[in-house]
Amino acid sequence: MVHELISKRYSPRAFSDKGIAQEVISDLFEAARWSPSALNIQPWRFIYATKDDAENYNKILSVLVDANKAWADKAPLLILTIAKMNEGHNGHINNYAWYDLGGAVGNMTLEATANDLYIHPMAGFIPQKAREDFEIPDNYEPVSVLAIGYKGNPDSLPENLKQRETAPRQRLPLTDMVYSSKFGQSSDL
Repeated sequence: MVHELISKRYSPRAFSDKGIAQEVISDLFEAARWSPSALNIQPWRFIYATKDDAENYNKILSVLVDANKAWADKAPLLILTIAKMNEGHNGHINNYAWYDLGGAVGNMTLEATANDLYIHPMAGFIPQKAREDFEIPDNYEPVSVLAIGYKGNPDSLPENLKQRETAPRQRLPLTDMVYSSKFGQSSDL
């Protein structure tokens, strides 16, 4: 059986309006900081805002597509994730930057789950607007936005989102993703 921090994790759209303590936010970033990365480049960067910082919170919110704005504005914490695309010491493209950023967000997600917080990662945002609004240099790429908060009431969502929120979680069986010998040949797991 997998660890409870993994099985408990999910990406809600219904968030409570309860704020997140600054030390907990700091711990989320500390968890990301300790992630492994290719050549120890640590290409992850983050821009965050809480609802207490309305100007910057709304600035992050403004880069989301409308479908995500409809629910993400309830989360007390928004984080724009960014990947450093060059290796720094020799200027070559870091082909593993997004992978490493994903690992850092994975660590952050486990830390959040340990604190009864939930993270909903979103690809539905406008990267160019994020680049312009936050003055992100060319050698960095905006990758996603995270909505983070405590679990809220699904009844607060529009009906179509409420149905998605309360539907049973589904995952592919291992036979569809773990192969032996060659691609597509199911393993003995």
